[in-house]
This record gives sequence, structure tokens and C-alpha cells, in this order.
Amino acid sequence: MGGALSVTLVALAYPSMLGISTVSSAPDRIIANTQWGPLTESDRDFVVKVRAAGLWEYPVGQMGVQKGTSKGVITASQHLIDGHSALDTTCRKIAPMLNITLPNIASPQQVGFVNQLASDGKGQQFDKDFANILRMTHGSIFNTVAKIRSTTKNSLVRALADQANDTVLDHITVMEQTGLVDFDQTLFQQTTPPKLPKSDLTPPPPAAGQPPIVLTPPPTATSTPVDIDRLAGGPAPAPAPTVG
Repeated sequence: MGGALSVTLVALAYPSMLGISTVSSAPDRIIANTQWGPLTESDRDFVVKVRAAGLWEYPVGQMGVQKGTSKGVITASQHLIDGHSALDTTCRKIAPMLNITLPNIASPQQVGFVNQLASDGKGQQFDKDFANILRMTHGSIFNTVAKIRSTTKNSLVRALADQANDTVLDHITVMEQTGLVDFDQTLFQQTTPPKLPKSDLTPPPPAAGQPPIVLTPPPTATSTPVDIDRLAGGPAPAPAPTVG
């Protein structure tokens, strides 16, 4: 049996800290016991992180298809759209099963990345900023994905981590293949992130009753969401509004 009824706790608090950095008072604290295994604070935060990543990287991918001036940037942009639409499908399926509230807007920090790229004209500056911002952010989250995969006891979160691992590695690779990554600068920013207030790293919760928007897969999609119905034996959630 799927759905939020399988969670022993009535509701899970919206994460207080999300974004590139992981901050929690007790990340290993179990906040719900589910039929798919215990759910910890870090498990819940990870699901929201994956969702929030798609909410800014998907539109940046659309932007890159339009503004990119090199084949490598356009290819990387297509991978962003493809990979995050598939991850989004998995997130939206497992979130109601685990009673997790998903955001509909990325964090202010992530929105800042979108705005920075939007302000770049079509040309070499956009291509360079695109490759370096996306390489930095994917490098920052890669270790988090690995830690969740190696420590979670929840099978739904584990399946999402498997998918996220493949997607993040693919996106790191295509960013590097653009030939535009400044590794010295990018790795410094990745390992020495700015100290930002919680409000900058936290995607705002959705309005009450607002359904999660959908990141529509491209017609040529090659990434495949996790078959949660087969894994968990639960029904798929109702369709949600789409963003194409």
C-alpha cells in the first residue's frame, strides 16, 4: 500500500536548511518509520534537494539550448533538461509516499544562478558562466549523493540516490566536455562555498494546497525515472500542472 498513510508520523516539518550545503541539527534522527524503511532528516532533506536542483537547472538547460553558442554547451543543456525531468518524476512519486513537502521554487541562491545566466548576453560569457556554475554546483552535491546512497535505510530514498548519482556524474562530465571549465576557480568555489544565511539556501515551501509543478520530459528523453510503482507496489500520484 502506497501513499502518505504508510508513514507513522502525521506530518514531516519542512526542511529548515537546504541548498548546496547540508546543515541539520541531527541529520541521522529518524523522523518517520515507513514500510520502506526509516526516514531520517538527511533522507528528507535529500529528496527536497533533488527537487530544488531541478527547479533551477531545468530552466537553465532551456536557456542554454537557446543562448549557447557552442555544441558542447547545447549538448550539456539538453542533458540538464533530460536528467532533471526524470529525477523530478521520481521525486514527485516518492514525496507523497513519504509525506514529504516539495518546493515549487528553488532557493534564493539557486534563483541567483539563474538570474546571473539570464543577464549574460548570448555569447562566450554565457557559455563560460554556464559551464563553470553548473560544474561547481554538481561537484558540490556529488559527495552528498554518495553519502545518502551509502547510509540511507529507506529503499525509496536509496533508489532516488542511485538515479541522482548517475545523473549528477553525467552532468559533471558534459560540463567538463565543453572545454570551458576553469578547474582552479571552480574547485576552489566548490570546496570553499560562501557562508550564506539559511534564508538564501532554503527553497520556500509551496502555498497551501498548491500541487507540485512538473518538469516536462523532452520528446527525445533518454533518462528513465525509477519505476517506483514496481519497487513499492503503490499507485502513482495524480497528475500535476506542467512546466515545459
